[in-house]
Amino acid sequence: MSDLYYPINDFGPLMKGLAIGGLGIVHVFLAQFAIGGGMLMCYFQWLAQSQGNQLARQFTDGFFKFIVLVSFVVGAITGVGMWFISIQVSPRTIGLMVHYFHWLWAIEYTFFFLEIVSGYLFYRYGPRLPDAARMTLLVAYSIAAWFSLFWINGILSWQLTPGRWHETHNVWDGFFNPSFWPSLLFRTITSMTIAALVACLVANVLPRLERRQREELEHRAARFLAPMVLMPVLAVWYFLAIPHVSRSWVLGGSAAMSLFFAVGTGASLLVGSYAIFGLLRQQLYINWATALLLVSLAFAATAGGEFVREGVRKPYTIRRLLYSNSVSRDEVARLRERGCTTDDPFPLQDADRYPTPQLAKGAHVFRNLCSVCHTLDGANGLVHLTGTWSDEQLRLNISKLQLTKPFMPPFAGNAEEVEAIVQWLKWNANGRPAAWDASIDLAALASIDRWLEEAGTQPGLGVLSKDGS
Repeated sequence: MSDLYYPINDFGPLMKGLAIGGLGIVHVFLAQFAIGGGMLMCYFQWLAQSQGNQLARQFTDGFFKFIVLVSFVVGAITGVGMWFISIQVSPRTIGLMVHYFHWLWAIEYTFFFLEIVSGYLFYRYGPRLPDAARMTLLVAYSIAAWFSLFWINGILSWQLTPGRWHETHNVWDGFFNPSFWPSLLFRTITSMTIAALVACLVANVLPRLERRQREELEHRAARFLAPMVLMPVLAVWYFLAIPHVSRSWVLGGSAAMSLFFAVGTGASLLVGSYAIFGLLRQQLYINWATALLLVSLAFAATAGGEFVREGVRKPYTIRRLLYSNSVSRDEVARLRERGCTTDDPFPLQDADRYPTPQLAKGAHVFRNLCSVCHTLDGANGLVHLTGTWSDEQLRLNISKLQLTKPFMPPFAGNAEEVEAIVQWLKWNANGRPAAWDASIDLAALASIDRWLEEAGTQPGLGVLSKDGS
């Protein structure tokens, strides 16, 4: 089990999932803008090249500078930040993804490199190049950006829908998984939508443009919103492709998932309705404030969708392979015997502040099994979540964790560790007094052992799929 333990960093009152989720939403939004922006620039360059539309050429140069500034700079920073935070929060998950898909990730990097090079060349030399050379660079940029999405999409969708990969361990079975195509097509249309909305915003802030010119640019960009009519079909396709238990979280099994699903769906419907009926059918002119509102709604839709995509994997980070606390399914039974703290080589920070070794062990259990999704008394804090539970309820609910909350993994420790975290939670809830008696209740340990045995080491009944997985 040498690969089970990694150094774990504390984010204080900020839940680790919020840290990685918040940065991830910004990065995904910017990345999709860059992908759709490349396609949109190819369209405007075609207008300039085939119809001699100088306004389209002028807009292409101005909009691409905006893409470079926002996507290349901020997107690159958030991309590096995603890697940094991911290996702080869930290094084992990232390690397995790299292990199984390292060559595909290397291929994605080559397309990302081509995207950066072609984009920089257009930014640096585009205004001085002939139309054919400009189009070549823009097409190269657009293709490279989309194929970067293609490869990343396969790896990310594998986490939720591994498909036949569990039986074959074939990289292509994992990559072309059941949710690959609906996810890829949905993200492609989302990218086009974001680019079109941002283009309407940029058209309003570019200097020295008359209203007539802004209106023409908006009507041209709005054509990229037409594929939004396919989004409901793709959403249903994706919804049917994911495991039935993941659908259940969205449909009321998890209040948070249902809420964010409603936010994402509602924002998408508002953007789509205005795009189809306002911008395309009635060809309305929108000012910068309306454009900014639409971009904000698109961001809200992205945030809701990404939160749900991550959340519906529970209790896994990689379905049927790795739980959200980085314990694999096969390791739970061994940790029930051995304990989750016994072989951990990393010392507990500030261990001397705990009045008893039992409390220190409880903090150790929290760090190993709980801290990735919970804080102590901050966001999703355990003190608040368990504040009304009696001692007996704490022991029972933690022992039968996957039955208490089906989106939680089974408790991967022994009876002594259950009692240790129970005492640690009580100590924190009581203000962390300097003196605290250790619990040596043998009857309580016997009950915990029985409850652990009754719960078993498999996922809760609420997360079992039709094939028992």
